[in-house]
Amino acid sequence: MLAKQASAPPAVGGPFVLTDQNGARATEATLRGKWTLVFFGYTFCPDVCPITLSNLGAAMEKMGAEARNVRVVFITVDPDRDTPAQLKTYLSSPSFPPGMIGLTGTTAQVADVAHAYHVYFRKAGTGRGYSVDHTSVVYLMNPQGLFDRPVDVSSAPEGVARQIESAMRGA
Repeated sequence: MLAKQASAPPAVGGPFVLTDQNGARATEATLRGKWTLVFFGYTFCPDVCPITLSNLGAAMEKMGAEARNVRVVFITVDPDRDTPAQLKTYLSSPSFPPGMIGLTGTTAQVADVAHAYHVYFRKAGTGRGYSVDHTSVVYLMNPQGLFDRPVDVSSAPEGVARQIESAMRGA
């Protein structure tokens, strides 16, 4: 009988071209140089997105000086409404992590990057008040821009901070 070989986990992330909240071009190189928390959501989200971003903001506060080595990147799953200007306004919330990068693009560009991160999203409803069902995983990418681990943001901010700090220590 042949021994079963373990398969490698699927790659998370990859090349992309999007536009940031200031209208500048952003690529996967944007994720290099610091530990980066990548979250897919949308600015009209009534619950999961603002709660997740607020929890990340509180976790960054708990990290103190270590937080300077971490950035948060928010990639929209609603490019029809989430223009760079809309992202800039939304991400200015004082409860969200300071210095967040918001990314948008064409429907095809957003679909490509979502696929690279194994993110599910689908428009739900019609009219101006539609919602978007989406994956709510927070991906922690290392300073080389490679996936390290998912971060459980359902825990208290202290727990989120510990997860990030643990990754930064190589644990």
